[in-house]
Amino acid sequence: MINRELIRIKVVQLVYAFQQQDDRTLKNVENELAFSLAKTYDLYKYILTLLIEVKRMAERKEEARILRAQRLGVAAHDNSNDKVLAENLLLKQLAENEFLLNYIEHEKKAWHDEDIIVKQLYNAFVEHDIFSNYIDRGDFSYAADNELIRRLYKAVVANSEIFDNSIEEQSIYWNDDKISIDNFIVKTLFQFTEETQPDHELYPQFMDEADRQFAMRLITEAVARRDELQQFIKEQSKTWDFDRIALMDVVIMQTALAEMLTFSDIPVGVSINEYVELAKYYSTPRSASFVNGMLDGIAKRLRAEGLLLKSISRAKK
Repeated sequence: MINRELIRIKVVQLVYAFQQQDDRTLKNVENELAFSLAKTYDLYKYILTLLIEVKRMAERKEEARILRAQRLGVAAHDNSNDKVLAENLLLKQLAENEFLLNYIEHEKKAWHDEDIIVKQLYNAFVEHDIFSNYIDRGDFSYAADNELIRRLYKAVVANSEIFDNSIEEQSIYWNDDKISIDNFIVKTLFQFTEETQPDHELYPQFMDEADRQFAMRLITEAVARRDELQQFIKEQSKTWDFDRIALMDVVIMQTALAEMLTFSDIPVGVSINEYVELAKYYSTPRSASFVNGMLDGIAKRLRAEGLLLKSISRAKK
């Protein structure tokens, strides 16, 4: 589930931190990257178990509702909101999924200590227009149940400030991980069908071994070849004082050059485009155009010198 876009973000941030702290070694940075990537995958699984906890809360509420009706000697309504969520077919599959149950058992992580968050999200679920429209339609098929949970996740969980604050307390990486994890959770839910069995495997940490190797090799090359890569930047910035270039811009270009010179299967244009996008979000307002021009110029010079043996196409992957 960890894609190369997220890997690039994490590598750039760690290279930036490395260049600000003299006591860090290459091994330190490699270990930090491995830990950060593992934490992202852990959060993916942990957040999926939140939906299981929503189902369990619905079951507890429905049981309490029935007991209360019995004590009062009145008939309980057939289809309360609690019952509808407790019997949601997608939530039932998640609650039976062996992958998630093993995670809960082995990691000893659950949302029991976050009862306030679960209650707030639960209430937001049943009070949302998406849920009201679902009830009004009266369609409780598997397809409708699956769509309901996906839409509620995007509308409620992905936009909950209290939820974000809770996750931020557990992971300093959440701000950068959030979009990727939210997207992969929705994709995970979309994967489920009416025939999905409890042994259904969820997304692995990496889609393939090549992505894991890409992550570790990129951080290694960006750090180990720092002086060489920064020299290319200095030579290109003839009209700029290198020391006045924003450090984040230097780090972004340094990492981009490490990728361009290391991975023969990634077109130069793709690498440039990816790091220009990072500059838009992680550096100054003018950084994107500056980084774009610098990387394009360096790439052309390196290719002319025979140091970059691939074309400079700007087409997207």
